[in-house]
Amino acid sequence: MSIIRRRALKGALVATAVAVATATVAGTASATPAELPTPPLFNMYGVHKTTQDLTIWFATGDGGFDKWNSEDDASDVADMIEADNNNDGIGDSQWTVLKDGQLIFFGDFSGSQDADVVGRGWNIYKTVLSPGNIGGAKEADLVGVDKTGVLYSYLTYPNGTTTTRVRVGGGWNVYDQIAGQGDLTGDGKPDIVAKEKSTGYLYLYKGTGNWKAPFSGRTKIGQGWNAYDRLIAVGDLDLDGKVDLLARKPAGQLMRYYGTGIASAPFKAPTQIGTGYQAYNLL
Repeated sequence: MSIIRRRALKGALVATAVAVATATVAGTASATPAELPTPPLFNMYGVHKTTQDLTIWFATGDGGFDKWNSEDDASDVADMIEADNNNDGIGDSQWTVLKDGQLIFFGDFSGSQDADVVGRGWNIYKTVLSPGNIGGAKEADLVGVDKTGVLYSYLTYPNGTTTTRVRVGGGWNVYDQIAGQGDLTGDGKPDIVAKEKSTGYLYLYKGTGNWKAPFSGRTKIGQGWNAYDRLIAVGDLDLDGKVDLLARKPAGQLMRYYGTGIASAPFKAPTQIGTGYQAYNLL
């Protein structure tokens, strides 16, 4: 997909994204108590394994999604990562990681700004995500796990560019799924969860607020998570002020885990919210 094609695609998406997000927040604003910070709400993206079309599931704010098939070729897309850089609870910018290692940033969901190449060589990472603001500034930051299992963190600037990476630690190749986009524990710092592939245990890594050591030691919060082949963080799906999690079974069932805001047990029991998701590479 050329840069021009990506820009055209983004222009088509942002208008829909803004319309849906604005209607969602306006229609359900009372669901989040005023005394709580506003957790982010993000959309979910996927590439159909057969057609290579990009599909977007727009979060509706009541725990569900509205599905839209773009019919645009996304065969070169490895990941799409939304961010809420003005901290209003709505995704307002996005990084796209291409399979050739380019990092593309779109920083204005009003549709007035084109996508820019802000980095190269990002295909050294098997996982890239943005837990949120890990460095104390306004913008959401990035972390990546390389193919040897080393975790690195990057602070980001408003234009989507990043600082030089900082090595956080090794041994992260024991996990086959890492997810997180927001504060799971109610302390105001973004956290992540990681699924250990050998045991199926789920671990919580609480945020520290220090970007050079952004996560504390792990805490086991569940077992049996090898029932899932994909974990996806999309923020606060039901706008109750707590960050939620999605998990896909290999047969395609999509399960929703509502958040509790409690560090020792951050998720409620799962609810199935869809089927057929095995047809997609969920981003």
